[in-house]
Amino acid sequence: MVNRAQQIISARQGHPSRPSLFKTLTGSAALLVVLLLTLGTVVAVGTHATVGRGFTPADWAAIRFTVTQALLSATISVAIAIPTARALARRRFRGRQVMVALLGAPFILPAIVAVLGIVSIWGRSGLISDGLTAFGLSPLNIYGFSGVVLAHVFFNLPLATRMILQGWMAVPAEHFRLAAELGFTSKDVNRQLERPMLRAAVPGAFLLVFLLCLTSFAVALSLGGGPRATTIELAIYQALRFDFDLSKAALLSMLQFALCTATAGATLALAKPTAFSIGLDHPPARWDGTELSTRLMDTTLLLTVALFLFAPLVSVILRGLPPLFALPPQIWPSLLNSLLIAIPAALLATALALALAALITELARRTRAAALLEAIGFLALAASPFVIGTGLFILLNPVVDPFRLALPITIAVNATMSLPFALRILLPALQRAEDHYGRLGASLDMTGLTLFRIAIWPRIKRAAGFAAGLSAALSMGDLGVIALFAPPDFATLPLTMYRLMAAYQMEAAAGAALLLVGTSLALFWLFDRGGRLDHNIR
Repeated sequence: MVNRAQQIISARQGHPSRPSLFKTLTGSAALLVVLLLTLGTVVAVGTHATVGRGFTPADWAAIRFTVTQALLSATISVAIAIPTARALARRRFRGRQVMVALLGAPFILPAIVAVLGIVSIWGRSGLISDGLTAFGLSPLNIYGFSGVVLAHVFFNLPLATRMILQGWMAVPAEHFRLAAELGFTSKDVNRQLERPMLRAAVPGAFLLVFLLCLTSFAVALSLGGGPRATTIELAIYQALRFDFDLSKAALLSMLQFALCTATAGATLALAKPTAFSIGLDHPPARWDGTELSTRLMDTTLLLTVALFLFAPLVSVILRGLPPLFALPPQIWPSLLNSLLIAIPAALLATALALALAALITELARRTRAAALLEAIGFLALAASPFVIGTGLFILLNPVVDPFRLALPITIAVNATMSLPFALRILLPALQRAEDHYGRLGASLDMTGLTLFRIAIWPRIKRAAGFAAGLSAALSMGDLGVIALFAPPDFATLPLTMYRLMAAYQMEAAAGAALLLVGTSLALFWLFDRGGRLDHNIR
């Protein structure tokens, strides 16, 4: 009886009497998989780097181009995102919530589809070029450096805006009310409240955008415009696919991983956490920025950003509708292949994220290793798809033809690349469920799968559905590893669409783009909706 009472007291205090064997085993297995697919592949790549071999002038040109475009793309994206997020934070207007929700659309939009939309607006035959030609001016040429930067800003401006907007919304409403009572001007509010918040939020947003631009592949492949506009990722692809030069691919992969890791360390070192006091969770209200000039500036900026982001999406829909019902026959097998990759990759990414989140939550009660495990879960942002793909190629090549394993390799890599986003979604939800109901379940002597099924899963099902939907949409539009490993008779829908664009079959590519967008959004909705079914828990 005494031991039973001690167990109940220990559980209610958040210190279970013994660790969960189930969580430990599943979390450790997930951790080993992640380490193998990230650090393991990096080590495999490093073993094939020839000592003393340097980079050619073409390699150095690719390195300079990659770093320059990533720095410029991240700088422009964050520079525009700051005033855009501020305008959204201090303005209340009809359709604001819709605009904030739609800011997530470009992020899950397949890259090859977005490229087609951007070309239809900004290309030589696009709407803007048609307008310039009507006035006797030369059409735009977006292929090369300018096109890569333009596309990266299109993709990452919404992401940076959402991240910085979260920082603004985290400032307690009481701070703004106090600022109004003290008669602060807009400049005073900026100096005392907004700048400290930006010092904490901007480095993280810049880092994520920089890493995404540094490891971009589909954009450089479609808009690079030749050898002078080649990224490291594209150079790795060319070294493996066309030259079969493992040493060169290894050197470039190690360099890219080192660049990502160094940038992450330097950027996070610059971030300064804010020291705002705890508020009462009231909706933030702004009393600054009420001047007519400020309101006009915010309105103009929001309209411009909305036009820049949504015009390519509308163009994809309008151009894709007529040829949608007369698609070439190779589209349908490609669609099936994409589904065979996206659905298992989404389930695998969600399972890995859930197992890691459970292990992190378990260890957080006893050790300080939880932060390290969380960092390991985000290694995929530094180890790009081609770094992982190159490592898997090197590991598998002596045993089996890697091209015969295009499907499972692509599933594994896509799941790994989606893992950081799925983990970020699931970990807070699981921690809340464990804190609120894990102790209660333990006090009722529920353990293992019984505790998870009754007390935990109903409260994380919604987050799991969202994580799986996001992972499925990202995997559906991937044009990375499949382009490296796919044999000539195998293709996904993004790869088939790229081949149609390369063959100047733009009408068929537009129809395929609309089909790809519709399928990606449908998968996202189905998984997300599945997490909401019978969800009566707030």
